[in-house]
Amino acid sequence: MEVRDAVETDAEAIAAIADAPAEAMRRTVHDRTVRVAAGDETATDPNADTDHEHDSDLLGFVSFDVRDDTVHVTQLGGTVEACERLLSEPMRFAAGEGMGVELLVVDGDDAVREAVEAAGFDRVGTGPRFDGAETTKYRVDSP
Repeated sequence: MEVRDAVETDAEAIAAIADAPAEAMRRTVHDRTVRVAAGDETATDPNADTDHEHDSDLLGFVSFDVRDDTVHVTQLGGTVEACERLLSEPMRFAAGEGMGVELLVVDGDDAVREAVEAAGFDRVGTGPRFDGAETTKYRVDSP
């Protein structure tokens, strides 16, 4: 699995994973730090950095930003394995800056919950509702 910075041409594949509009994902790619996990076949492609023909081979994505001395994972989606690997990106940044990492998991999103708990995050309470769905807040301090 290869992890790389997301580019605008990844927006449609990210949107499919997130079940969100492609235009919203394009804005996310421009406004936040977004990393994607791609399957092994893309990793061996010598043009993988410039030619994203295999965007549908994306296994997951993570977006994050920093507010109030905390790294906030704003979106995370994909396979359990991809989510686990992608969480190391904001955690590595946070460790270098001496910050904690927080994220919300939509109740019932077992793949993300499993990845978050495997990465060492602790439940710290309930989060806000999104489109009527309950969320759980997770945090890890200075990973």
